Amino acid sequence: MLVRQAANVLELMEYFARRRRPATLAEIADDLGWPRSSTFNLVGTIAEKGWLYEPRARSGYYPTPRWLTLARAVADAEPLPDAAYALASDIADKTGETTAIGALAGTDVVFLHVVESTQSVRYFAQVGDRVPVYASSVGRAILAQHSPEERRAIYRKIKFEQFSETTPMSVDTIEAELRQAANRGYHQSSSEYIADLAGVSLSLPLGSRQLSIVVAGPTSRCLERRPVTAAIMQSALQQFVPGQDN
Repeated sequence: MLVRQAANVLELMEYFARRRRPATLAEIADDLGWPRSSTFNLVGTIAEKGWLYEPRARSGYYPTPRWLTLARAVADAEPLPDAAYALASDIADKTGETTAIGALAGTDVVFLHVVESTQSVRYFAQVGDRVPVYASSVGRAILAQHSPEERRAIYRKIKFEQFSETTPMSVDTIEAELRQAANRGYHQSSSEYIADLAGVSLSLPLGSRQLSIVVAGPTSRCLERRPVTAAIMQSALQQFVPGQDN
């Protein structure tokens, strides 16, 4: 269930991240398609709490550094280890494709770290993006780290939606793919969630955290290279996170 007021706060912060300069109430309402009255109430409330301010009189609102302080405190409490950042950078450099580290968030995977490819045709991804756990190799690489009982609890919450002809649409299909991936040595996908996108993923268990790492790019360049990409990832995993199973 979407709580609209909460979603609007997050949408407002993403708006400022894109805009990178103050915005008046009228600009916020027009750009986001919100009613003027609700925009006034939302912005006024956030400003009163100290999260927005007016850098100059009547120049519009902008987030205060309080957001950065909060984000740093949250990130510092459970940061990714340096080896994870090094791993992602190394794999992205060697494959030339977008590389991301994901974690389970409900029935989705959320990206905690992204190294985007520099190629003109590439997978555009950013921190905070979410993909369905069942319709992505990065999701199944996390599911593989859970016990059958834990997976069943996750499956009960999934509302299967078919995004393409290759989207897995049943628990049996997902479980079959997990078995195939175990034999193959890596998880893979092809246009399951995003059209013309091929991905390769490995489990990335770090201590008690169940993460995964994915390399993804256009099928024209990446589909046939999935075994080669997996070999690069497996070699890097042993180098940067020794002792971890794939």
